[in-house]
Amino acid sequence: MATGFYTHNDCLLHEMGQWHPECPARLQAIEDQLIASRIDSLIERESPPLAEDEALLRVHTQAHVDYIRGLSPEEGYAAIDPDTSMNPHTLQAALRAAGAAVAATDAVIEGRYDNAFCSVRPPGHHAEPARAMGFCLFNNVAIAARHALEVHGLSRVAIIDFDVHHGNGTEAAFAGDARVLMCSFFQHPFYPFTGADNQAANMVNVPLSARTTGMVMREAVDLMWLPRLHAFKPEMLFVSAGFDAHREDDLGNMGLVEADYTWLTQQIRTIADRYAKGRIVSTLEGGYNLSALGRSVVAHLRALADI
Repeated sequence: MATGFYTHNDCLLHEMGQWHPECPARLQAIEDQLIASRIDSLIERESPPLAEDEALLRVHTQAHVDYIRGLSPEEGYAAIDPDTSMNPHTLQAALRAAGAAVAATDAVIEGRYDNAFCSVRPPGHHAEPARAMGFCLFNNVAIAARHALEVHGLSRVAIIDFDVHHGNGTEAAFAGDARVLMCSFFQHPFYPFTGADNQAANMVNVPLSARTTGMVMREAVDLMWLPRLHAFKPEMLFVSAGFDAHREDDLGNMGLVEADYTWLTQQIRTIADRYAKGRIVSTLEGGYNLSALGRSVVAHLRALADI
């Protein structure tokens, strides 16, 4: 099984201060673990293009795109919220991250890869159509999913989000859209304090308490995600792959380990193989303990590539 791996050095240039957990070292930790695990040679590397405004505007408002472009500083930092800021390289990194998700979607639909993983930053799933927040500027996975629907003409896509934080931006983009089924679990109550109430019919949100273990998560996926996914029969699956629900990650309080990410990815692949010709595009969201992040991404990639 051919798995594409999309990344770019531009994504290393975005940083929000030495104190910030969403840092360039995250991508470097993934690269280190790819080498240590000896799977680097078994994936196909791709250098993604910058996203065009046309792709961004399928999810975001023109005012939002203009705001992000206008905020980009020539030096220093420009604050979006207390946790999110831009440096002179952030805009380029954000366009590269969204461009990776779109390019991976094209490659998988065209049959160049069975599936793909985008090792990019900044992340995206908190970015709403008209607001950047939570380390996120543009919603990479939503942009890719909308690209599959509106450019490639797919009828049904599923979005899987297993970050420790609810993907409020992705839900805001697709709530009520019958072409999209979004399945997520997340720690609750926890930032951004959304997702547990007033769910649209196409949202399968599973709030989980702090210290939830892999066994509890797997039962929830079995009982709540998988029946809906089988009934929906998606033509392609997109993954917001956040690894901050790992028990070693201090930004969350859940108890998952690498074996849980392997199991989750295998369930996603089973659905994709049955209904979607195996088509999956996964893009990095959270994961802030560097060692746990690298190991978890390797587990995810091994399951995607079936190695």
